[in-house]
Amino acid sequence: MLERFSLAPMLPGFVPRYNIAPTQQQWVIARDREGKAVVRQLRWGLIPSWAKDPSVGQRMINARAESLAEKPSWSMPLRTQRCLILADGYYEWKAGEKGKIPFYFRLADGRAFGLAGLWDRWDKGESPLETCTVITTAAGPRTSPYHHRVPVMLTEDAATAWMNRSATLAELRSLMMPYEARDLDIYEVSRYVNDPANDSAECIRPAADHIFS
Repeated sequence: MLERFSLAPMLPGFVPRYNIAPTQQQWVIARDREGKAVVRQLRWGLIPSWAKDPSVGQRMINARAESLAEKPSWSMPLRTQRCLILADGYYEWKAGEKGKIPFYFRLADGRAFGLAGLWDRWDKGESPLETCTVITTAAGPRTSPYHHRVPVMLTEDAATAWMNRSATLAELRSLMMPYEARDLDIYEVSRYVNDPANDSAECIRPAADHIFS
């Protein structure tokens, strides 16, 4: 994914993460003022530049694709501050008889992809805060048995199109669809992932193979 945007293949100071929670840092690809692709870390939970209180970011970890163009918090970033949140998997929770069951979604070959995102910069505090949100859409036939909404996954050409500064609203909307290709791998993982303090490869181990209770 990095090479697609002519970025160095290694992130500076990169440490693998397996369980990123809201308000924590996400690696993203964005564009600077000159339009050049850059990689940076942004806090998960978007704080609009005009917000009076940064605590609003705790409620803005996701943005619904269907209403992006209508809501002030999203409409400006949609035009000029789109980003790709770098990932090689994500979790969704399915309702079960004994509580919610976590599932892991990834590409079968393990390659990285981008989650469609928006970012903004808040300058009203002691120091600036750069934050982001993940765009979600209605789940499709393959993903709806697990959750009614999913993050917008972008691979290859779709990722490039999302970052095209000249993209029209119609073109962007065409990208905000559930990823339903055959190479989407979905499997149950342990409730170990439910605790944000747990951040190791055990989080993505299939539930049947899990070593922790």
